[in-house]
Amino acid sequence: MFTTTVCAALSAAGLAISLLTAYRRRFRRATKIAALSLVPVGLAMAGLIELGGKVGKATGDWATDLVLKPSVWGGFGVLAVAVVLWVGQRLVGERAKRKAGGGAPAAPAAPSASQPALGAGRGGKSRGSAPAASGRRGSGSGDEDFSDIEAILKKHGI
Repeated sequence: MFTTTVCAALSAAGLAISLLTAYRRRFRRATKIAALSLVPVGLAMAGLIELGGKVGKATGDWATDLVLKPSVWGGFGVLAVAVVLWVGQRLVGERAKRKAGGGAPAAPAAPSASQPALGAGRGGKSRGSAPAASGRRGSGSGDEDFSDIEAILKKHGI
């Protein structure tokens, strides 16, 4: 009885936090919190946990409860809802990442493919950085790099 009360209180607190998170329009995180908060009450209803050092029941008692008590089936239903919520928020998150990325996830770039931001590091020339750096300096695009920053500063009156 005490186990069920504690698990129900934990789940109620988790669902309240989930509602507050959803109110802040963070729906994926709210779904994840809701899924995690349903686990304690689902385990308690299914009879899989008890406080006081004992984990689970004897096999015969638990099997009898599984067949005869609808609350045990309800506990498995709550656990199934938690799993569906968890997997669903993961799938929605992956879909959103693919949609924002413009298709399939990009493969990581090789370390040699990246260009250093300031050219050669310690006085020596790195691979492929000299032509790109001289091309940028000669074209006069240095002013264009700061045009966005200048526009933002002018917008804020600075």
